[in-house]
Amino acid sequence: MSNKKAALELGTRPIGQLLVQYALPAIVAMVATSLYNVVDSIFIGQGVGALAIAGLAITFPFMNLSAAFGAAIGVGASTLLSVKLGQRDYDIANRILGNNVLLNITVGVLFAAVSLFWLDGILRFFGASDATLPYAHDYMVIILLGNAVTHLHLGLNAMLRAAGKPREAMYLTIATVIINAILDPLFIYTFEMGIRGAAVATILSQVLALVCQWWLFNKKTELVHFEGSKMHLESSIVKGIISIGISPFAMNACACLVVIFINNSLMHYGGDMAVGGYGIANRIVFIFVMITLGVCQGMQPITGYNYGAQNYNRMLEALKLATITGTLVCAVGFFIAMLCPRFIASMFTSDPSLIEHSVVAMQYIMALFIIIGAQMVITNFFQSIGSAKVSIFLSLSRQLIFLVPMIIILPQFMGLKGVWLAMPLSDGIAAIMAYAMIAVYIRKIKREKPF
Repeated sequence: MSNKKAALELGTRPIGQLLVQYALPAIVAMVATSLYNVVDSIFIGQGVGALAIAGLAITFPFMNLSAAFGAAIGVGASTLLSVKLGQRDYDIANRILGNNVLLNITVGVLFAAVSLFWLDGILRFFGASDATLPYAHDYMVIILLGNAVTHLHLGLNAMLRAAGKPREAMYLTIATVIINAILDPLFIYTFEMGIRGAAVATILSQVLALVCQWWLFNKKTELVHFEGSKMHLESSIVKGIISIGISPFAMNACACLVVIFINNSLMHYGGDMAVGGYGIANRIVFIFVMITLGVCQGMQPITGYNYGAQNYNRMLEALKLATITGTLVCAVGFFIAMLCPRFIASMFTSDPSLIEHSVVAMQYIMALFIIIGAQMVITNFFQSIGSAKVSIFLSLSRQLIFLVPMIIILPQFMGLKGVWLAMPLSDGIAAIMAYAMIAVYIRKIKREKPF
């Protein structure tokens, strides 16, 4: 199908069919990404122990911060690439690919070098105790040594999607998860490497995926491919990448800050097992959040196109269908957390204390989860129609504006329960705000252009 025909279908084809077509590959990739983290946690929890799970939870801010830099480059470079391909400027497109590679390697190496130098101090700041520090340290040393590989793998996957190869990107994501699941027990149990084995399995699976990506981009018959003469940093391209990527960087950096606050509060009021319980609950939340983000990614081109074409009926129909789908996805997560949290927790650990903390964490964190799907869809809707400031505000409101102050204040009166309670309360307030803003927006466009 030509790009022109595909674009025209966004304005004519039934919304339900379009949402399935655009969202399904994104959902598959998102689920694969979330399962990647779940598999690691299960093998670490069952094969190494409860404290290892808590140590792994301490590393979440590191992952978020690394993802922030990766997103800044990946989103920025892939967006620029899409624009240049649309303009048929293939020379610049190949130079963007070269800059993407070099930036990811440079940032990946620098981030790893700085982090390794102050590793134990950073982990302490993130909430590590004497008991969990060795596990977090052993895991992060391996992950950071392979950080450039991780950055490059994720960056090239974004470029594959932008270059019109979303299936290849999806297949590589799935393959990475499968390879990691095979290598985890081998390195953790057979080679008796413990939590370090899980980290080695993660990096090796990404190395294998990176080899495939490198092969795909080395094909000279492809419009976008590696050229030695274009593998150097150019200030204009780097500035363009950074200017676009600053928004996703800020959102991921915000997520890092929030997790630091949560881990330290849990450590202070509940100890290592509370941190571990949050780590397990977070893995479950992550699955449903990623599926909902896949729905949002499928919605964005539909709403964006029809907004530009002033087809507001179709735009709102896409928003409505995505909101219903996102709500149903989060409702499934809610019922799982309420009805069988103990079974879910026992998949990760056999430690009774950690299971109890995990049950409490899941039931508190996901207490208002049903309304979060709609909040996420609305946030992404504003981004798709070019209202970036509104989208960023709604993203930050849920975690930074409401959650952080509550985590600071509530535990002083309620102890550990206050930490848990802060999460659903901030979710509820952020959702109400999103509903109010979308209601105002819909009334505005109906008033300006009745339909």
